[in-house]
Amino acid sequence: MAEETVKKKTSKKKEAEKQVVELKKDYVPRLKIHYVESVVKELKKQYKFSSVMAVPRIVKVILNMGVGEATQDKSLLDPAVDELTLIAGQKAVKTYAKVAISNFHLRKGMPIGARVTLRGNRMYDFLDKLISIALPRVRDFKGLNPSSFDGRGNYTFGLKEQLVFPEIDYDKIKKIRGLDITIVTTARNDEEAYQLLKMMGFPFREK
Repeated sequence: MAEETVKKKTSKKKEAEKQVVELKKDYVPRLKIHYVESVVKELKKQYKFSSVMAVPRIVKVILNMGVGEATQDKSLLDPAVDELTLIAGQKAVKTYAKVAISNFHLRKGMPIGARVTLRGNRMYDFLDKLISIALPRVRDFKGLNPSSFDGRGNYTFGLKEQLVFPEIDYDKIKKIRGLDITIVTTARNDEEAYQLLKMMGFPFREK
């Protein structure tokens, strides 16, 4: 009887895991749906692209959290990695200094921060959370700077506090620190990228 009970539990567990996999397979983030159903049509019409494949899209989002104090105390780096992992919903990795800077007691190869790159559904879910939850929680927020594109259709901006993300518990963090977010697109220029992000819901200030 005991063996039969174990088999039934195992069978139920496998069935539940199978259902979770199927749900993930069918899941489409709402921001991706908005892009496909609305943004693509608008951009194609506005810029007269010959096909939907030519329409600009977001390909990845890169999150960076600098931990300069880690040069003096390496134990400060692990909490930053953990916090960025919570924010991104994907495991963050440590970043290391590429060059030595003697004035900052920085040696090449020293760990100095955390980084994570998001693509696919996780990217869309993060952007949805960023636009609808995190940015509205920024103190005295007046909109994103429309001049922060890099000339190649990519956009980078910084947040001063990781607390704007709902996953971060104020009582559990050791230090308030900021992070940089880079949106990488396939746009041919900054104007196309601006229109893409604006249609996706990014709250830019007036130019």
